[in-house]
Amino acid sequence: MEPLIQLRNMEKVYEAGGSKFYVLRRISLDIQPGEFVTFMGPSGAGKSTLLSIIGMLDGSWTGEYYFNGEPVHRLNVKKRNELHKANIGFVFQSYHLIDNLTVFENLEIPLSYKNVPHKERVSLVCDILDRFNIVGKKDLFPNQLSGGQQQLVGVARAVIQSPKLILADEPTGNLHSAQGEEIMELFRRLNEAGTSIIQVTHSERNAAYSHRVIQLKDGWVVSETSNAARVG
Repeated sequence: MEPLIQLRNMEKVYEAGGSKFYVLRRISLDIQPGEFVTFMGPSGAGKSTLLSIIGMLDGSWTGEYYFNGEPVHRLNVKKRNELHKANIGFVFQSYHLIDNLTVFENLEIPLSYKNVPHKERVSLVCDILDRFNIVGKKDLFPNQLSGGQQQLVGVARAVIQSPKLILADEPTGNLHSAQGEEIMELFRRLNEAGTSIIQVTHSERNAAYSHRVIQLKDGWVVSETSNAARVG
């Protein structure tokens, strides 16, 4: 089976005052379709930067990146944006919901970017509200929801387009433990249904949900461990 993601000798460097500062060093990784992978490491290790590059939000790096066989390193910005919109959903620590839109409207936004017809958008939003048990919240605004409910909407928004890959950056960082566990169980079910997931976390508990844990330090991959006894 062809890997979903192939990274070869990926590096990211900042230049300041004539000296170079490496954020990522010679990263070479394969991630398979349907895999759940965790990036861990101390602050400043390069985890979120690597996630941002995989998500095609950052184009300033060197090396090779293949997504589902597509050579991302050869694509222009427009093509990269099209590829990421068609295939990748994002979940952030700070939710990133739009404050002046209702839950229903927040969920509709990614579909409108893809020019999904209105009737189909309404149908898809209704389906996801039902699937995530948040039908009763559809007319509320983000500030009327708890942190856990906001993150639930964030995950629903990420999966509404049925992406091949979900990227989650500290997805439970602002939640208390019960809310965090609910989000992780949701990721586990999505992964079991076939969605690939890559998360950045400092939480050993969250990492236990993944198939594989990749440790970064000072921009290098320093270890990889398989997680035979993962949660679920």
